[in-house]
Amino acid sequence: MAKSKFEYVKQFESEDKCLPNCWIVVRIDGKSFHRFSDVHHFVKPNDDRALNLMTKAAQCVMEEYKDIVLSYGQSDEYSFVFKKNTSVFNRRGSKIMSNIVSYFSSCYVFYWSRFFNVQPLQYPPAFDSRVVLYPSDKNLRDYLSWRQADCHINNLYNTCFWKLVQDKGFTPAQSQERLKGTMSSDKNELLYQEFNTNYNNLPDVYRKGSILLPSKEKPVESKPMNSTYPNTKEPHRGSVSFSNSLDHGTKMNPKIDVLHVDLIGEKFWEEHSNILTSR
Repeated sequence: MAKSKFEYVKQFESEDKCLPNCWIVVRIDGKSFHRFSDVHHFVKPNDDRALNLMTKAAQCVMEEYKDIVLSYGQSDEYSFVFKKNTSVFNRRGSKIMSNIVSYFSSCYVFYWSRFFNVQPLQYPPAFDSRVVLYPSDKNLRDYLSWRQADCHINNLYNTCFWKLVQDKGFTPAQSQERLKGTMSSDKNELLYQEFNTNYNNLPDVYRKGSILLPSKEKPVESKPMNSTYPNTKEPHRGSVSFSNSLDHGTKMNPKIDVLHVDLIGEKFWEEHSNILTSR
């Protein structure tokens, strides 16, 4: 940057450097996505196209920022976990946050047509973001457990809500009143008794969300893709790998594994012990 007498104004910039030896988590969240989902005719309670598009955008972010060791997503949100000793953007919180959310938003729009095909984008989506620091491994695990528990609670409620509306003809207000004050056990019973639905048999992606991890396999060659994204229902399986970031031409991209498993218990962390030891 050229020197000038006006350069003194740089003194007013806040350094906002993240504390050292802390997990840096960036969480992005869709802004006014209730309206956005209605305008774009999302299938209720879960739209595979929308979930897969969110995961695709998150995968692109992970390919761009190699210090992200894990991402977790559900509904219209994603959390990106940077390794403790990352030096990305000199650990400046505002730079990290703004770059992650802007790139995620760009990828979401860029890949929209590959998931929604004939459904045009009616207006630009927006995402907010925040940076949170977690000093201990337990803090980080508890944060991720909180987000996955939130996924289960919201999905159970929404599944019941939309079953009542779509299958029983309830109005949204009637459905809300019917579920008022109910516990998880009550909702499970309602689904089983009135709709012959075992909640535990619903796809894992709905109940547990999506966990993205850098694959242990070798990077794959990325080539420009055509306008049709193949088999968007694939992530319903236990795990799947996505590759291909934005089409800048042929290059080597890391593979990203997508899991729909429990991360609250010990099994996940025992099988992926490298996450907490990432330095």
